[in-house]
Amino acid sequence: MTFVVTESCIKCKLTDCVEVCPVDCFHEGPNFLVIDPDECIDCTLCEPECPVEAIYSEDELPKGQEHFLKLNEDLSQDWPVITEMKDAPADADEWREVTDKLKYLER
Repeated sequence: MTFVVTESCIKCKLTDCVEVCPVDCFHEGPNFLVIDPDECIDCTLCEPECPVEAIYSEDELPKGQEHFLKLNEDLSQDWPVITEMKDAPADADEWREVTDKLKYLER
């Protein structure tokens, strides 16, 4: 089983979660983070650290977010690993409550 970063992370890209990951399974894109399912050990440490509640167990993905499992898998193959917390994007707070953000995902 793996954990999955979902739509809430898009354009927020807060990196609190990467600091607690013991296996460095997070990968960073321009405005989104993903988890490599082959590296994730299901430790659950990242889920409570996410300020926008974007991380879920693959078995508990919210309705309509199931496609993020495949998206995390695909993008983690191309994006670099991130292991340290970074400053949030300047406009992250403006995006926290926005829904339907998939169209803003930069690959």
